[in-house]
Amino acid sequence: MLTLASKLKRDDGGKTGRASGASDSTHRVSIRDRLLTKEVAELEANLPSTCKASFPDEDKLHHFQLAVSPALCFEPQWPNTFVRLRNGDSTAATVWDEGYYQSGRFQFEIDVPEAYNMVPPKVRCLTRIWHPNITENGEICLSLLREHSIDGTGWAPTRTLKDVVWGLNSLFTDLLNFDDPLNIDAAEHHLRDKEDFRNKVQDYIKHYAR
Repeated sequence: MLTLASKLKRDDGGKTGRASGASDSTHRVSIRDRLLTKEVAELEANLPSTCKASFPDEDKLHHFQLAVSPALCFEPQWPNTFVRLRNGDSTAATVWDEGYYQSGRFQFEIDVPEAYNMVPPKVRCLTRIWHPNITENGEICLSLLREHSIDGTGWAPTRTLKDVVWGLNSLFTDLLNFDDPLNIDAAEHHLRDKEDFRNKVQDYIKHYAR
């Protein structure tokens, strides 16, 4: 991805002589692309070990896919955060979750609109999944992807692609939220019978997420 970012930076440098009469839309695209030049490089340097980003068209950093392969243990989102593991030990390196989605590989499609970074990227889950915060149609409930949020947790121009990717990765670990679900049926299933919920998650992984 650093190669892609460097390529875009060179291309962007060649456009500085653009005519002053360029449209506002064209100007906004150039702002987005200049931001992505830096953010893609930052993303590569901070990509979670459970994630892999791919760009179908190396000339379009605003459209890419992210594959998330949750592990039983994961890297904490916040540095120097100590947690207690199941064996009673404390660690700053890993956190253990319930492992519902372990062994699955989940694909996300990320499109960065022309108005970025004033608006968030548009994200859709391409893999069918049984998850309280992701519908079977691919809609995602993640606060930082909300353009407007009354609690202040939504999108802000200070956020970057790195935040989006880490947020998506955390939907399988510390941001897995059964109390504020988008897929209400999945959340109620978990409340009713956790083991049967786990079985259904694994069944979906077997059929859709290998």
